[in-house]
Amino acid sequence: MTVMQSLVPIDRIEKLIFLVRGQKVMIDLDLAQLYGVETGALNRAVRRNKERFPDDFMFQLSEEEFESLRCQFGISKGKGGRRYLPYVFTEQGVAMLSSVLNSKRAVLVNVEIMRTFVRLRQMLASNADLARKLAALEKKYDAQFKIVFDAIREMMTPPIPKRRRIGFITD
Repeated sequence: MTVMQSLVPIDRIEKLIFLVRGQKVMIDLDLAQLYGVETGALNRAVRRNKERFPDDFMFQLSEEEFESLRCQFGISKGKGGRRYLPYVFTEQGVAMLSSVLNSKRAVLVNVEIMRTFVRLRQMLASNADLARKLAALEKKYDAQFKIVFDAIREMMTPPIPKRRRIGFITD
């Protein structure tokens, strides 16, 4: 058992990764708690190093996005509320955070977060592979089952009886 596993379990980190604008992200408040710093301190460190955080590394949530996350996942409003909408960090943004936060805990937590992102990516890739295999099987077996269903339908339709002619038979 490594030191990091007792510090932040991977399943806890997985629950803090959300899908926003088609990207897996983590909210500034959750990251600050994991790193053991205040949210304001994390955001100040980011603002001091703005050039390290382009839009594909970090962005601010819209009011609708934040409300949606709050409703879907039970994110609390926090103590006293926030004056600003939260920032979210993509995988690259989280990696960059370790370079602006100068603490041993931040580095250790960052390693676990990166491992979690990699694990999620691997799970998605294996699910995509499974979906492709399933689609191939369906195509393969659809044709075979069509033949079976056609045969069953054919057996279900009663045979056309040989009709006896009505009337007299003359020689």
